[in-house]
Amino acid sequence: MTIPRDTHVEDRIGMVRVARILSNIISPPVMFAAAGIALGVHERPFWPGLVWGLIYGVLVALGPLFVILYLMRTGHISELHMSSTRERHIPYISAVVFGMIAYALLLLFDGPELLRCLTILSAITLGTLGLINTRWLISIHATAAIITWLVVTLIFGWTASLTLLPLVVLICWIRIYLKRHTPAQVLAGIALGIATFMLIRTLGCFPA
Repeated sequence: MTIPRDTHVEDRIGMVRVARILSNIISPPVMFAAAGIALGVHERPFWPGLVWGLIYGVLVALGPLFVILYLMRTGHISELHMSSTRERHIPYISAVVFGMIAYALLLLFDGPELLRCLTILSAITLGTLGLINTRWLISIHATAAIITWLVVTLIFGWTASLTLLPLVVLICWIRIYLKRHTPAQVLAGIALGIATFMLIRTLGCFPA
């Protein structure tokens, strides 16, 4: 198994340090949360939309993150990036559960339709990623990045799309550069993101 460049603290210098910081910042929970806030504000007046976006963001980003931090503290996972597939099972399950909670709140209290679609999309994606990761370390960063880009492209148009595209390329490159994933794992993550996005559209979400 390839050892990631940033495994050891003493190696986290220069480009490796910068890449690790960016990988932590442009993380799947942050990408989903940012997309949720943007969709909430887009569909509803600013303050109600922002509140809904924040509710979604807290549940899909902070909830699973707290689970991961707890598992790190109790020794069930070794580090934040969870390079071992066996360390990812509980975080994936918790992410799906928090997503279901978010969807229930959106449904019960008439939350933004676009946020409901995003919640369903993220739950299906995370569930599929969880199943794949029982056997293979597919890149969730790549999946989240391409999904965020597809949603932004559809809802906000090509100007926003072209603005975001360099970040998608950057995060995919970073995962390969840090040796957290192989090119095949990143490409598989991209393919999964595209497939789940197309699936959710056939179910009536994110109409053009």
